[in-house]
Order: sequence, then structure tokens, then C-alpha cells
Amino acid sequence: MTGDLDSQRALVALGCRIAAARGLVDGMLGHLSLRVDDDRLLVRCRSDSDTGVAFTAPSDIRLVRFDGSAGAAGELDGYRVPNELPIHVETMLADAQHLAVAHLHPPAVVAADLAGVTIRPIYGAYDIAGAWLARDGVPVYQRAVLIRTRGLAKEMVAAMGDRPVVILRGHGITSAAATLQQAVLQAISVDGLARMALRVLSAGGTLHDIDDADWEDLPDLGPAFTTDAAWRHEVARLRAD
Repeated sequence: MTGDLDSQRALVALGCRIAAARGLVDGMLGHLSLRVDDDRLLVRCRSDSDTGVAFTAPSDIRLVRFDGSAGAAGELDGYRVPNELPIHVETMLADAQHLAVAHLHPPAVVAADLAGVTIRPIYGAYDIAGAWLARDGVPVYQRAVLIRTRGLAKEMVAAMGDRPVVILRGHGITSAAATLQQAVLQAISVDGLARMALRVLSAGGTLHDIDDADWEDLPDLGPAFTTDAAWRHEVARLRAD
């Protein structure tokens, strides 16, 4: 178990650094988590020496119970759980497939939503996974609040419905998936859609969904490409930076 937890801590820390490198978080805000059993999760916590999400180390990823208490002896020595831990807990409890949660603050997504720009499948083969994610819509939780209670988190989950990503108005996003990699990659795709929408509008263009006939020729390329290869790229990109 210890060895497995060590590798999982390293993965969550890596996901945090990738999210920061992609501009999905800035400074101290934002956190990722990974469920490990019925009532415990690994989550990015903060210490008095924290230097920001971009510099997350495996030691910043702590094992906690769903109620916020330490998940093992010494886990919270010198660390504090995120104020918004309920985001992670309620998202996981709402769907057994949600084993990983990314709560991030991508500026382009926040700006697009505040401007009234809906995240839509405006492109296809440019990012097939992103297009399919947007086809059924990206819901919005309307309140710009700090989600630090289970009641607020339940509201957010209700707004999320059966979708993997929800936009939090004036705040950020929550992305949930069966793997930590997929949760981060979904967030990257939503951010890409928002950035492209803002670029089209700033060029004086109009946003249109891709043609219905095009979906047949936008196949699911499978996890070996959409997740595994994409994640390898993100890791290599981070190391190159």
C-alpha cells in the first residue's frame, strides 16, 4: 500500500504541475485529487512553505478522509486541506466513476462564460476529444462562491449533472473522470475551446457548431491516443519547460 500511495502522490503532483504549466491555475489556487478507497482521497494540501501549484511536490499530496481529517497518522502534520475539499468529496460521491477530480481556474473559460460565450463544438478534428466533450454541452454552476460546504458542493454537483466538466461562474471549473490524467486532459480541452471561441470573436467572427454530418467522421481514437499519448506529451512538454 505504501508504494502504491507513493506513486499516486507523484501522479497527483505531476497533474498539478501540468495544469499550472498549461495556464489552468495561477499562484496558490486550484487543487487535484484521487480517490484511494471508500472514504479516503489524496488531495493537494497547503503548508506554510507552499510556493504555488506550479511547484507541487509529492509531499504536498496528503491522504485525507472525506470529512477532512487525516487519512493516516501524520498525514496533516504541517498541512491544511483545501477549503474547497467538499468539491472533491461530493463529486466523487455523486458518481462511482469519478475517481479523480481537478478543480482549476482557467482564465479563458471564466472570461468566456462571463462574456456569455457558451462552450460549444465549434471545431472538429482540431481536437476530437474536446469536440465530443462539448457536443452535449458544458453546464454552468451560476454562483461565484467559495465552495467550502457540502451544501454548496451538492449544488455544484446538481448543476454538473451527468457531464464530466462544470464551469463555476466567476470562479473556475471542476473536471471529473476515472483517471487523474483524463480529468486534467478534459480541463485542457475545455480551455482550448474557450480560447478558440474568444479568438474567433475577437477577429470579428461568429461562432457556429460544426455540421451534424461531420460527426460520423470524427471517430473515437481510443485511449491509446486520446489519453495515453496526450498525457505523454503533457509530461514531455512540462519537462522541456
